[in-house]
Amino acid sequence: MINEGADICDVEENEIGFCELKNLQKLDLSLNTFEGQLPHCFTSLSSIRVLDLSKNRFKGDISFIISNLTSLEYMSLKDNEFEGKLSLSLLANHSKLEIVELANMGKMDVETENSNWTPSFQLKVLLLSNCSLNKLSGNIPTFLSSQYKLYLIDLSQNNPRGNIPNWLLQKNAGLEVLNLRNNSLVGQLSLPPHKNNCIYWYDRSNNEFTGQVGKNMGKKLLSIDYLNLSRNYFDGTIPSSFGNMSNLSQLDLSFNNFYGEIPKELIFECIYLSILKLSSNKFEGEIFASGFNWTSIIVLSLEDNHFSGTVSNIFTLSPAVSMWDISSNNFSGEVSWISNITFMKNVLMYNNFFRGRLPCQLGPYELLDISHNSLLGPLPSCSTIQGHTVLQGNKFTGPIPDDFLNSSYLVTLDMSDNLLSGTIPNSIHALSDLRILLLGSNQLNGSIPSHICNLNKVSLMDLSHNKFSGIIPHCINNISFGKFGVYDQVFGSRYSIEWENRPICTYGNILVRTYDQENAVKGYYGYDILFAVKFVTKERSGSYKGKILNYMSGFDLSCNNLTGEIPHEIGDLGSLHAINLSHNGLKSSIPKIFSRLSQIESLDLSYNRLSGEIPPELLNLHFLETFSVAYNNLSGKTLEMKAQFGTFDRSSYEGNLYLCGLPLENKCSSTGEMPKSSSSSEREDRKWYKIDIADFYPTFIVSYIAFFLAAIAVLYMNLS
Repeated sequence: MINEGADICDVEENEIGFCELKNLQKLDLSLNTFEGQLPHCFTSLSSIRVLDLSKNRFKGDISFIISNLTSLEYMSLKDNEFEGKLSLSLLANHSKLEIVELANMGKMDVETENSNWTPSFQLKVLLLSNCSLNKLSGNIPTFLSSQYKLYLIDLSQNNPRGNIPNWLLQKNAGLEVLNLRNNSLVGQLSLPPHKNNCIYWYDRSNNEFTGQVGKNMGKKLLSIDYLNLSRNYFDGTIPSSFGNMSNLSQLDLSFNNFYGEIPKELIFECIYLSILKLSSNKFEGEIFASGFNWTSIIVLSLEDNHFSGTVSNIFTLSPAVSMWDISSNNFSGEVSWISNITFMKNVLMYNNFFRGRLPCQLGPYELLDISHNSLLGPLPSCSTIQGHTVLQGNKFTGPIPDDFLNSSYLVTLDMSDNLLSGTIPNSIHALSDLRILLLGSNQLNGSIPSHICNLNKVSLMDLSHNKFSGIIPHCINNISFGKFGVYDQVFGSRYSIEWENRPICTYGNILVRTYDQENAVKGYYGYDILFAVKFVTKERSGSYKGKILNYMSGFDLSCNNLTGEIPHEIGDLGSLHAINLSHNGLKSSIPKIFSRLSQIESLDLSYNRLSGEIPPELLNLHFLETFSVAYNNLSGKTLEMKAQFGTFDRSSYEGNLYLCGLPLENKCSSTGEMPKSSSSSEREDRKWYKIDIADFYPTFIVSYIAFFLAAIAVLYMNLS
């Protein structure tokens, strides 16, 4: 037995003695963690027909070994850490070779064009994925022009350039799988010259293909099951012949330039569709016309088009549906039908024209994003919100009902940019799993309740642009602000849908496990939970989505009526990345304990009534990129212009009359204070009327007598 993690060079020491087995026909070391280089004596295994070294950590150059194994029929070297260059011309005399798998080969480059050679084999399976194929020339392997028995061709995730030759499909009439995704291929879509009942997996996504797909495409690929043309430059309309693809279950045309309406033949005839992605095109019209019959749909992605109409027929969808994304279109109508959604995991409908009030029942779901619509009225008091709930940018009014927040499964709550009023309800303390709380840009008032400190898992909190008053709760250090998110990664979760298609080919009885049982093409389709939340940090308002939310932390209480001092407890929040307390009425001094905010990147305390000196301890905040204490009552010297503080200009300090030093124009005196003559406003404030009383009376009497005599002289002159 071979121990996992052992060096393959220890094989002989374990008395297995591979190299002495001259008649060995099958060697399967796959799915282990073997390391190191293969011993040179492997070249003597001349009878080997099956060599499977996949999914290990083998290193070094393997060319010298496989060139001598001329009896090979099956060779899999994928998912290792080999090095150097492997030329397939070394296999020219391997006349029995049928299956070659060379994907994910570490630092090894695969070359097919470095010499003139003609293969003596006829392959059934060729897997050359992510192996730096023809790194210098970028050519499609020309030796394929002599192959006519291929069932599977996978050249994905390389960098071949140019057109796909027509002979690739013409000569291999039995081709079932063609995977060309993630390359730099150009030209138009090539199709088989005649009807093809074999191809069921066709992937040309993420290339630079152009033109239209051809009116007869659906009539030539009759057995197609998986078709992915996404992320190219295709244009034109979708031909009605797509309705002939009666077995179609996965269709991805997203991120192209397609336009026009979706043909009814596709909607009515392709009843087995489980994944349909048409996002980021220019489609229009009513896709949810009466009579469509997608009862098998799992993922429906229509976002960023010009679709219109209502979605009342949503309830004919499959109960297994996982994602429904119709955002950024022209859909309209009431949303009362949302209360009947009992099966969808992710519902995205933002940037449309939906209107009306929000119904009571809103679940179960994992993501509901209906932001930036025209929803209005009060929030329901009987709601069951959960997961990620995004209601931003609507016209909701009135207070937040207690029962609306009665959920322990809520992770994200974004109700910013509405017209909500009243106070934060006490029921908010029940949101024990809440990570993001965004209530900014409403008309909420009252004090910030202390029970908000029970939200100890929150990483982002925005209460800005409201009418909150009173003090900042001193218990705010009970909130984690980022400590949890790094560990449990609740944002950017990836959903996948897997299925196993029919076998590609049967290798033969020499394998204990046949190729079609273990290595048949398996479908994989994934999508991220991607919803955007808006948060201001580093003086910029940005939308953040996906995994980055696991690492973001901060709170924004700006533009309110908060008073009192800044709680010293904030200094305990070492995971915070952003703090914004600007545009309030906060008093007292800046806490020295802020020097313990070791991860802080943005600190804005501007437009308050803070006094005292700026603590020099803040120089220890090495990650600070944005800093402002402008328009307060601070005095003394600005912080020394070194490290990150050398990047801040006068806008970080301006508006403080008694603050001096660079980058301000006010120079400090030798005592470190601003000279009395350095400020015109201060000169105006000087008590010029303070004079010596002992000198005042004699001066006053002399002036009075002089004034009296002058008056008499003027009167005398007038009489004359």
